[in-house]
Amino acid sequence: MENRLKEFRESAGWSQGELARRLGVSRQTINAVETDKYDPSLPLALRMAKLFACQVPDLFIDHWEAEVD
Repeated sequence: MENRLKEFRESAGWSQGELARRLGVSRQTINAVETDKYDPSLPLALRMAKLFACQVPDLFIDHWEAEVD
């Protein structure tokens, strides 16, 4: 999975600390998500999408595809 959180955050002009404050998480959490060391919980991913007025798949891109029988 890849994510575009850093891109969205920088477009908003926010530091990692500012985004963390707005989401109610630590700056370390934002850093871990941006560097693909941590996948956010569904509630956190939904809050991120709401904050950036986008859909979760716009932030988090999953390249997995189901096998077709």
